[in-house]
Amino acid sequence: MEDELLELIRICKLGDRRGHTRLYKRFSPMLYAVALRYTNTQVDATDVLQEAWVKIFRNLDSFTEHNSFEGWMRRIVINTAITHYRKNLKHVRHADIDEVYATPADLDAFKESDFTAEELMQAIAELPKGYGMVFQMYIIEGYKHKEIAEMLGIDLNTSKSQLSRARRYLQDVLQRMSLRAQPQSISESGAVALDNKRKDKQ
Repeated sequence: MEDELLELIRICKLGDRRGHTRLYKRFSPMLYAVALRYTNTQVDATDVLQEAWVKIFRNLDSFTEHNSFEGWMRRIVINTAITHYRKNLKHVRHADIDEVYATPADLDAFKESDFTAEELMQAIAELPKGYGMVFQMYIIEGYKHKEIAEMLGIDLNTSKSQLSRARRYLQDVLQRMSLRAQPQSISESGAVALDNKRKDKQ
């Protein structure tokens, strides 16, 4: 860990308000992106982030320099987002299935596709909240289904079914994006040009 960050953390532990401001400005963009992935709405992401910062400053004394500071803060944001999700869990309906074929390698397959990182994150952001939460935790964060079930307070098979549905939903979104990006065929472009000429003559 760089000396500058260690010093910043040290003065923050002493309650230095300027240090708190510097820390907030330095890491808020990164942590907001994490919160947004787990909530899908800017309003919810902002709420989660603000609550997470309160926890970060409150528990800063428990952080030791032998650990990753960014990783420590990310876990706080994720846990805060999970708490936020569980509060609204009663509004989300789940369906169980028996077989799921998703693995962490799925994310690598998505990364190796013709989509940019920005397009992939945009597609993931379109996942319904229940699907998106499990997808983020399993594929991106590397949690096991048993851990996800315990953290979200859901059944093990529910976690599996949500992941399976998330994969199918994401594949549909990416397929639609791919179709929209394809250029028109010669016949299609010719038909459009002919139609425009007809309109000009009218």
